Amino acid sequence: MSQNVRVRFAPSPTGPLHIGGVRTALFNYLYAKKHGGTFILRIEDTDQNRYVAGAEDYIKNSLDWCNIPYDEGPGISSSKEIGQYGPYRQSERKDKYFAYAKALIDSGNAYYAFDTSQDLDAHRKDHEANGKTFIYNWHNRLKLENSLVLSEEETKARIDAGGDYVIRFKSPQDEVLKMYDEIRGNIEIDTNILDDKVLFKSDGMPTYHLANIVDDHLMEITHVIRGEEWLPSLALHILLYRSLEWEAPKFAHLPLILKPVGKGKLSKRDGDKMGFPVFPLEWKDPKTNEISAGYKEDGYFSEAVVNMLAFLGWNPGTEQELFSLEELIAAFNLNKVNKAGAKFDPEKTKWFQQQYMQSKDEETITTQFIDYLKTKDVSPQDDYVRHIVSLIKERAVFVEDLWTLGNYFFTAPTSYDEKAAKKAWKEDTSDIMSEVKLVLQNVTNFTTVEAQTALKGWIVDKGLGFGKVMQPLRLSLVGAMQGPDVFDIATSIGQEETLNRIQKAIDTL
Repeated sequence: MSQNVRVRFAPSPTGPLHIGGVRTALFNYLYAKKHGGTFILRIEDTDQNRYVAGAEDYIKNSLDWCNIPYDEGPGISSSKEIGQYGPYRQSERKDKYFAYAKALIDSGNAYYAFDTSQDLDAHRKDHEANGKTFIYNWHNRLKLENSLVLSEEETKARIDAGGDYVIRFKSPQDEVLKMYDEIRGNIEIDTNILDDKVLFKSDGMPTYHLANIVDDHLMEITHVIRGEEWLPSLALHILLYRSLEWEAPKFAHLPLILKPVGKGKLSKRDGDKMGFPVFPLEWKDPKTNEISAGYKEDGYFSEAVVNMLAFLGWNPGTEQELFSLEELIAAFNLNKVNKAGAKFDPEKTKWFQQQYMQSKDEETITTQFIDYLKTKDVSPQDDYVRHIVSLIKERAVFVEDLWTLGNYFFTAPTSYDEKAAKKAWKEDTSDIMSEVKLVLQNVTNFTTVEAQTALKGWIVDKGLGFGKVMQPLRLSLVGAMQGPDVFDIATSIGQEETLNRIQKAIDTL
């Protein structure tokens, strides 16, 4: 096995990549980069019946968006010959697997089985009728149709006849298997409860278990970092390594990502129900044309999503919560990954987004906001947009929030908040605002300071309460009681537009 750290992310192209899968990829990437190693993408597409067109590209695009690119994988080979480690799609490696299945048969660690699905179903029902659970292993393998009970000649004849068969692993009997997980520590399991899992099918394709082990060995994977759902397979995988006389990699099983409310794993249904994405990018189902939301399209920064995912099951042991990718690499340690499941918190995700929104430089936000304004058929000067961003950015979580917070900087209000109007606009307000209009009209140099000095001086001279003037002025300019300093609003939209909006409010309210 390679002495250099080599890890792999091995998704199946059966649909969109769930954020749980993204987190698995992220933790593999962080571990590899922390130790100067190699991060590999391997597409596990042995189950062609579940293959979904476009899913592989979706996986690659998701990793690219999250800025966690693979060093080796489809389209990217290592510096060594691709024949040593590639190809990186299991469907392109299918000629490699039978030899290892045959080696397991030859060593007595596997056998051919000819049982039909109907036969196995009958055995299950018979066991259930007697209050038992059917397990295909040492309990009953000698009572079933396989090469352990058939003669060598009959076994060969059945295979040559082209009938259906599988190759099953022969789980050991009466052994306490001792294993070690980098996150969970020592694990023991009684091999008597293990199934004789299918490793190879007569269609020439291996099952996940055999292909996974063979590929990890041939690709010299040193650490298998994967989700907790694979923990029940650990015993079989350790036994396969032992039976093939290979050195096993180190294993680390990541905790589940749990629902925000209730029990169980986070699912797409949770996101649909509570209004948040569970996929990194938007996904359109090629069969149903159903569109599922993605974090990117919902306006999240990839850095915020990555930072959020890092904290689902991992804790640096400090008070720091905001980490750049480089800081995550430096701080990451498998010893600080939790065993317990990590509850997903949509509000915490928004918190991370807001922190990154505020930390972004105004030039970046301005560029993105200009793109957004084009969808509203609004095309102001870049300098103007940059100025508006500086006034309202601190209140925004997403770039599109800038429109919600400041659309009045670009278009005059077409209506007025009913509750605010009732509070701010009294019987004498129209007369007062007519005078305000004259005061502002006479400001020669229409800057925030000049406009504020003139109007506040007039208010004092008239003996009016500031609220009696400033509230209806804000309502006139904005249409609601929101926004930054009202004089910043007025001088931003300009003197003429300010006067026009005041007059419109007088005529309307």
